[in-house]
Amino acid sequence: MQELVIMWDWLGFAVRWLHVITAIAWIGSSFYFIALDLGLRKVPHLPVGAHGEEWQVHGGGFYHIQKYLVAPENMPDHLIWFKWESYATWLSGAGLLMIVYWAGGELYLIDQGKADLALWQGILISAASLSIGWLIYDFLCKSPLGEKPTVLMVLLFVLLVAMGWGYNQIFTGRAVMLHLGAFTATIMTANVFFIIMPNQRVVVADLQAGRPADPKYGKIAKLRSTHNNYLTLPVIFLMLSNHYPLAFATEYNWIIAALVFLMGVTIRHYFNTLHAGTGNPTWTWPVTILLFIAVMALSQAPLMQDTYEESEARELTQTELAYAGSEHFDDIMSVVPGRCAMCHAREPYYEGIRRAPKNVLLETEADVAKHARQIYLQAGATHAMPPANVTYMEDDERALIRKWFADGAAELPFYMAGN
Repeated sequence: MQELVIMWDWLGFAVRWLHVITAIAWIGSSFYFIALDLGLRKVPHLPVGAHGEEWQVHGGGFYHIQKYLVAPENMPDHLIWFKWESYATWLSGAGLLMIVYWAGGELYLIDQGKADLALWQGILISAASLSIGWLIYDFLCKSPLGEKPTVLMVLLFVLLVAMGWGYNQIFTGRAVMLHLGAFTATIMTANVFFIIMPNQRVVVADLQAGRPADPKYGKIAKLRSTHNNYLTLPVIFLMLSNHYPLAFATEYNWIIAALVFLMGVTIRHYFNTLHAGTGNPTWTWPVTILLFIAVMALSQAPLMQDTYEESEARELTQTELAYAGSEHFDDIMSVVPGRCAMCHAREPYYEGIRRAPKNVLLETEADVAKHARQIYLQAGATHAMPPANVTYMEDDERALIRKWFADGAAELPFYMAGN
């Protein structure tokens, strides 16, 4: 069973690595093409149908780029489609969501202090909610509001804030931020899959058939691409937030997320305007700083009460019972709190630590049983914790952790042992 835990953790690491790589590729190409599009120059003697051009230098060579609003007169033999970066990012992110928040749902997904739901119900809500945003957003874009980009962006912001609040009524703080990021990323990838790519295929098909291409398809795709551009930075923040309790573990996490969406708009507005050569809106920087100060202020609110005042009377899960029932559990309780609770406590007393790192508490029997897997991976299978071994955990204590975890995992079905 210990091997299963190690393999499962490496699987999560591999999928996370893939997700980061594909996200870099997608975000990089998105930022590049937005900057390229805004920087195009109209010059004399452009080819028929060309909207503008730009010269760039990189890697020791020069690049001459021209953009056609609809399509060139003749279809080139070699045409590159930018789509797999988006698809691979979403698919790898969905896989990571399943590994961390579905398979590990007893710990990370449902907050029982907010909603008395079974794990399968939480997973169902998690999966179903990701499609809701796209359906509403797509309906708004196809309505007459599609001709009013500013109003449409405001309504999209309202939708995102409402979803953040809704997630916070059910999920843990960590899951709230992650799901809001996945919710937004789903809208972005669906824009590529359902709108941008099909519209481009229509234009290509018309050109190949000798028919005049309708410019409306490019206009529609451009609107969705612009929305994606403004949503990118907040999605990155939300994906990183699960490493920072000050972002996710306050009762105002959904408001923090709302402010981050506004910062995404101010930052991208600055760079988009600069790249377009239409101004230098320096006012966006003090506004962004003020928004970030507001985020920091909200993060000082008390952490969620169900996390820091966990009831000892609550019923333990099947996984927790397996580890709490081990013959080694009494010995573990003489090791883990003593070596770890100086930081992982409701009121840490290690200098410089104000909140338990990653919201992990290791003071009570329920705490230790709940975090058995993390204890094993961080202090049994590896020497990651305590940091720099500041509490002088002995090798025989680490061996005891490994033995305790193995005994507990042996009492669980194989599909639960990895979590």
